[in-house]
Amino acid sequence: MRVRDQRQGWLNPGLERPIAPGSTRKISGCIKSLSSAASMRAAEMGDSVDPWRVPFCDGNSIPILGLGTCSLDKPVKGETVKAVKAGIEIGYRHFDGALMYGNEDEVGEAIRAKIADGTVKREDIFYTSKLWMSYLSPALVQKGLELTLKSLKLDYIDLFLIHWPTGLEDASGKILLSDVDFCETWAVMESCKDAGLVRSIGVSNFNHKQLETLLRMPKLKYRPVCNQVECHPYLNQSKLLKYCKSNNIVLVGYSPLGTSQDPAWFDPNNPILLNDPELRKIGEKHNKTAAQVALRYQIQRDVVVIPKSFNPGRMKQNKEIFDFQLTNEEMKAIDGINKNLRYITLKQLIDHPKYPFHEEY
Repeated sequence: MRVRDQRQGWLNPGLERPIAPGSTRKISGCIKSLSSAASMRAAEMGDSVDPWRVPFCDGNSIPILGLGTCSLDKPVKGETVKAVKAGIEIGYRHFDGALMYGNEDEVGEAIRAKIADGTVKREDIFYTSKLWMSYLSPALVQKGLELTLKSLKLDYIDLFLIHWPTGLEDASGKILLSDVDFCETWAVMESCKDAGLVRSIGVSNFNHKQLETLLRMPKLKYRPVCNQVECHPYLNQSKLLKYCKSNNIVLVGYSPLGTSQDPAWFDPNNPILLNDPELRKIGEKHNKTAAQVALRYQIQRDVVVIPKSFNPGRMKQNKEIFDFQLTNEEMKAIDGINKNLRYITLKQLIDHPKYPFHEEY
């Protein structure tokens, strides 16, 4: 079936040559249990710029706050370089990107520049990238990863995700739905981890049944360390969060402040999260913004958040969430504004056999 979408460049980034397969390392199990993020404070970690980290089941860990780099429109040249440099100077060490975003070259340029000037070392930076839908075929996984590594000009990435469980394929210029088995995709991603090209592997936009399919793979070598999904007070993902915690999978929340109201992408009739009176009332009590309250709500649930902003002032504000705490009553009040409202539905793929949002969670 052909995908009816005029943005074929968005649906299918171009292919490049594959990387050589790497060596195999000893199998590592899930050696850490998911604990409260509060137990990973900066005072314990000795890191003043990443106040909290959340452990992964493979022994690695992720800063609980990151900076998203997604741009729905074609990024303005130099904009991402400037934003990521500013983010590092403000204190961000976790950056979330993807092949599909079309700006990984600039993310890499900024990171390398701040390494070169001595602001950070490579090991200080946590970078996430994602394998696009048109690369889920096992034969294309390493090609997709190579595009990211070549763009970044880095030797490895810290976290590599399957961006969506829905495969696509390019047939003579036509984008077709592909029922590729993401378990086969996962097996190649495991080999990328063994080769040292990625430190941790996970998924994005998977429902609990799709996660269960991965976890039940007969020859599973590495469990997914995380599932990155839309998550905010209007879509608090409480059932999926409970499932993930029970399986030692970290939930990473994208669009934690809601999302763009651009009618080309989203329903303009959807309510605007940051106008919610409950968030504003709680914010006034703590002398914080609605955005800061929404982010604080998530980190108290051990949800990693990756708000996107290229405005240095907003970046700084989004980072000022570690100096106050919501009460149990306030957390319950924010639970109460959940609407199960999904801003990002990817309706172009609603007929795909692996479309994830037909399930409740």
